[in-house]
Amino acid sequence: MGQPPTKPPPGGGGGGFGCQVRCAGCRMILTVGVGLTEFVCPTCHLPQMLPPELLLSIQKQQVPAHGIDPSKIQLPCANCKAILNVPHGLSRFSCPQCKIELSVDLSSRLLNHNNQFYPPPPPPPPEEVNEVAIEVEREEDGGGVVGETFTDYRPPKLSIGPPHPDPIVETSCLSAVQPPEPTYHLRTKDHLETSKVLSCLQIETLVYASQRHLQHLENGSRAGFFLGDGAGVGKGRTIAGLIWENWHHGKRKALWISVGSDLKFDARRDLDDVGATCIEVHALNKLPYSKLDSKSVGIKEGVVFSTYSSLIASSEKGRSRLQQLVQWFGSDYDGLILFDECHKAKNLVPEAGGQPTRTGEAVLELQARLPEARVVYCSATGASEPRNMGYMVRLGLWGAGTSFEDFRAFLGALEKGGVGALELVAMDMKARGMYVCRTLSYKGAEFEVVEVPLEAKMTEVYKKAAEFWAELRVELLSASAFLADEKPNNSQLWRLYWANHQRFFRYVCMSAKVPAVVSLAKQALMENKCVVIGLQSTGEARTEEAVTKYGIDLDDFISGPRELLLKFVEDNYPLPEKPESLPGEDSVKELQRKRHSAEPDVSFKGRVRKAAKWKPASDDENDEESESDSGHESVESDDEFQICNICNSETERKKLLQCSCCGQLVHPACLVPPVTEEISSSWSCHSCKEKTEEYLQARHIYLAELLRRYEAALDRKSKILDIIRTFDLPNNPLDDIIDQLGGPDNVSEITGRRGMLVRASNGKGVTYQARNTKDVTMEMVNMHEKQLFMDGKKLVAIISEAGSAGVSLQADRRALNQKRRVHVTLELPWSADRAIQQFGRTHRSNQASAPEYRLLFTNLGGERRFASIVAKRLESLGALTQGDRRAGPSLSAYNYDSSFGKKALVMMYKGIMEQDSLPVLPPNCTSENPATIRDFLEKGKAALVSVGIVRDTVVGNGKDSGKFSGRIVDSDMHDVGRFLNRLLGLPPDIQNRLFELFVSILDHLLQNARLEGQLDTGIVDMKANTIELEGAPKTVHTDRMSGASTVLYTFVMDRGITWEAASTLLSEKQKDVSGSSANGFYESKREWLGRRHYLLAIEGFYGMFKIFRPAVGEVVREMSITELKDKYRKTMSLEKAQGGWKDEYEVSSKQCMHGPKCKLGSFCTVGRRIQQVNVLGGLILPIWGTIEKALSKQARQSHRRLRVVRIETTTDNRRIVGLLVPNAVVGPVLQDLAWVQDIDD
Repeated sequence: MGQPPTKPPPGGGGGGFGCQVRCAGCRMILTVGVGLTEFVCPTCHLPQMLPPELLLSIQKQQVPAHGIDPSKIQLPCANCKAILNVPHGLSRFSCPQCKIELSVDLSSRLLNHNNQFYPPPPPPPPEEVNEVAIEVEREEDGGGVVGETFTDYRPPKLSIGPPHPDPIVETSCLSAVQPPEPTYHLRTKDHLETSKVLSCLQIETLVYASQRHLQHLENGSRAGFFLGDGAGVGKGRTIAGLIWENWHHGKRKALWISVGSDLKFDARRDLDDVGATCIEVHALNKLPYSKLDSKSVGIKEGVVFSTYSSLIASSEKGRSRLQQLVQWFGSDYDGLILFDECHKAKNLVPEAGGQPTRTGEAVLELQARLPEARVVYCSATGASEPRNMGYMVRLGLWGAGTSFEDFRAFLGALEKGGVGALELVAMDMKARGMYVCRTLSYKGAEFEVVEVPLEAKMTEVYKKAAEFWAELRVELLSASAFLADEKPNNSQLWRLYWANHQRFFRYVCMSAKVPAVVSLAKQALMENKCVVIGLQSTGEARTEEAVTKYGIDLDDFISGPRELLLKFVEDNYPLPEKPESLPGEDSVKELQRKRHSAEPDVSFKGRVRKAAKWKPASDDENDEESESDSGHESVESDDEFQICNICNSETERKKLLQCSCCGQLVHPACLVPPVTEEISSSWSCHSCKEKTEEYLQARHIYLAELLRRYEAALDRKSKILDIIRTFDLPNNPLDDIIDQLGGPDNVSEITGRRGMLVRASNGKGVTYQARNTKDVTMEMVNMHEKQLFMDGKKLVAIISEAGSAGVSLQADRRALNQKRRVHVTLELPWSADRAIQQFGRTHRSNQASAPEYRLLFTNLGGERRFASIVAKRLESLGALTQGDRRAGPSLSAYNYDSSFGKKALVMMYKGIMEQDSLPVLPPNCTSENPATIRDFLEKGKAALVSVGIVRDTVVGNGKDSGKFSGRIVDSDMHDVGRFLNRLLGLPPDIQNRLFELFVSILDHLLQNARLEGQLDTGIVDMKANTIELEGAPKTVHTDRMSGASTVLYTFVMDRGITWEAASTLLSEKQKDVSGSSANGFYESKREWLGRRHYLLAIEGFYGMFKIFRPAVGEVVREMSITELKDKYRKTMSLEKAQGGWKDEYEVSSKQCMHGPKCKLGSFCTVGRRIQQVNVLGGLILPIWGTIEKALSKQARQSHRRLRVVRIETTTDNRRIVGLLVPNAVVGPVLQDLAWVQDIDD
């Protein structure tokens, strides 16, 4: 607690009773305790902090003191006024701060010094908070309007070679960064200039990659290069050019690693194109595992082409391909290693709990064992997430000589910095000359998201399927209960159940889109275009299983969903163990023999006892072993005399009978009745016979019960399988589409499957046949199909993931088929990496026309799960690999798996489980009719129970009859992926309502975050009427390896709007007779510092109003009419508005909205018209720690986070992208950097 001043200043925040402020969220007046600077509103739960003027007054007045101890009395010291914790019963003590002697007077709750009492000071008047200043501060924190995404690209510092055949663009953020000066001289320059086989931007890549390869990292290994050009720019030919350049330097060995063995032919073509016909290409998977340079193999030089699969392969004798390559190169190898499509090495550093991939580890090991190799990472999607950069060790972004000790520190900083930090990494790499990233212009390419509503029949199928899966889950739970040893909730069964559940509904979603795909394709063909259809799964596994089961001739195409369900139930329905057959007459003797064995497995009570199975004695056992292993006297004894067990008299052994079961010896005459005739060696006594019959009878009953249970379970399983067979489920989408578009004769299939179902020539039934013919091998079938499409012999191509890497299907000017491509995505890939790869199949260099993209979704909320995954990756993919998160095709409307998505999910679950109120009304519900809300909550709860999200459910009795109660485990509470997955298995109606509720809550959270300036928007544009550079930029840091520098730019911005400009805007708007009557000038209802604030409101879209303020011009955030009228009133007198407007315009040029006594002084920019802005441009990563440390000490929350801005001068259109440095931080940052520079020097 702080020491209250003797006479608190008016409006001060340091009084004994705190101060009053208005909540930034719900607008309630709150009383904030003394010394508190950050607090949470008890009504709307919004975390916030005191305004800067109150914050500084508290910091100035505060004297450090002890915190409150609730077990003691808090009393002010009579001398220094510090609040002290006084133990009960203590009458005299010294003040720990001013050391003066004090006595306690509990009657008046005062401390006494020299018999003088000092009452606590009176509370200060309530603090007046300038609400408009808070509003403006939030608007400024939100950042400016995001500008254009791409700019046209030409190499800025090189002019060798012809222009690229197609328009190439670069993100506007990367274009604001200049690469280092080119110093490398190409050996192949003359050849390239005369042959014109490479464009100017491909030659630029050759220069910078070769230049980078001359440098070494701090750890001694050679620096690497990252070629991040988009799909279709011509990376293959660039790589070939690099190999040819190194060949001229005497480096005659190279390793080219890519994703598919088919791409070896593309590598050969690219090398031939650049004139390197003399360089041989050797496919590693066709070579033996012996030494490559041995006499038997004979490879002395050339390019070894390997796939990532080959890289981790090994022979039966344990010799690995990796070891074979390292041996061929030698440890001092300084030639090229080209990781083409290097995103295959991702997941080297997996999410918590995961294991690194073998491919990632192999790529890392290869680089470690060849430290001098010239490494090139090459991929359009190489860093879709910062986590997937773990294998790029040669970039030198972490480790010795950097701001980050290791990759995990680098990853942590990026994840903490958000999207803006990711964008900086790409810019940083370009500035250091280790990265290029250009992409084909999407100009002319059309993107359209097509929502396909479910047809009535499909809706009914979906509903029945959802109900069946819910019933199947209950059935499996019941069946599992009979298996006592199993733990059904944790078993493999449930993992398989949910995996198949997801796959099943994914199939159905795909099938629902087949009619739309066929319709779009036929329409495109009629318009003289050709069609490429993209999907991920071919359903080959289901087809092959069905063919194995039913034969190659079938009545109709296979239904993937049906076969999947049948296989799951067939393989995983919990059956009790089938009992052994009941023993017959012949087994009685065997049973007696078992009883007689040393280790019997039958007890005398007639029940099965768990014991080792009886084995007949081995012929090899000697007498000693038999005796030592026997628990009773050996019956094989050679003793001449033995004792009868009944009369106990001793008789010759041969005159006694021995029971074959219990082993006892008896006289034949002692038995009742006596035995007179000759008996067999298997004779047993009466008691043994009796016990055997008892046992057999009991076992018979027991086994009969087991058999009944087994047969009942088998019958249940059989009935379930029969029900599945009656379902009218859709066919395999791939076969269905090919069939509806004219069959294999009209459709090129570029997938990974080996066979397909083809309709018989008479139209009756279908036949399974291999995809290849006698003339075409299975290895070459995709290349053959691609050529048929490119030659125009087939006008429809279907590609799966197997055809997604490296295959070119664009309207190539060199191909016969130059019709415009219509690219339809039936199924979105699992990751953005694959989405980009698939989009890039039809959008490539040298094309006659750009493609049309059609992204298909059903109107089921749950299907957006797949869009959510792709959108999440695309957002950071655009950010990292292209320096601007808006670079990918925008699917962000479908991105739910974010931190805000997790919060929205928790709020929805708590609302449905009635642990908390929902922040928004559920769909189709009204606050006037609470019964609709109650009905929705009950249905929602039942739906969550049916898909296993709500567990341990109990159905209520009495007044709670029919109501569910249960719990949602913590791991499910935040798992958006699981929610969207499970959502798929609900009937369409409740599925869509739950999804709408989730999205409404998410929108609500995003809107609040936007208002509070907490939304990470990545790079934002800073706009103003005039922006000028003040003074010369200061170089504050220089990178020793590349020579790139960090530069501090200082700009002066005038953001205001004059009275004349504002009144012209209004008069233009008033000419429109349909305009709103609410348009006009407004003044604030309250005064601050003796004046009111003015604004101009003009109606925009959807009833929202654009706001213009005298000091800051047009505001990014629009205002509703309700909010406008709540805080402002319309000024009817234009003269009054003019006076107030001009006054505010003038005053704001010199001071902020907090007035002349603002404690931040010149550092405060809130509502200041003319302000100074500092931006750090160029290299940021090397000084990351310094900046982060300085920002963390800032009082204002918005100043603590890293903000990447784009600013363009109005005088000479100079664009700078960099880190915004708050004015108060500039001094500390420069001091720390000067110190860092001294140490480096």
